[in-house]
Amino acid sequence: MKTIITIIFIIFLGFTAQAQNVTTDVKVETIEMTVVTETSNELILDAKTEVARLYKSKNSKIKKELNFITKASKAKMA
Repeated sequence: MKTIITIIFIIFLGFTAQAQNVTTDVKVETIEMTVVTETSNELILDAKTEVARLYKSKNSKIKKELNFITKASKAKMA
């Protein structure tokens, strides 16, 4: 019974695969773009102050979160 159902299922998949309409006619719109030959060199200096933080202590919150240990990575005692 199982083999008959399997054969019918495979035949059904074959018919549905052949029934697909394949359309290979794809139209693409072309866009004309001009080439810019002039370049301007401007140097803009903004006085932005950015803060970079170094965490030197072992007990910092960031290092604790980045160095997490899962239960699966711990050694198991026999």
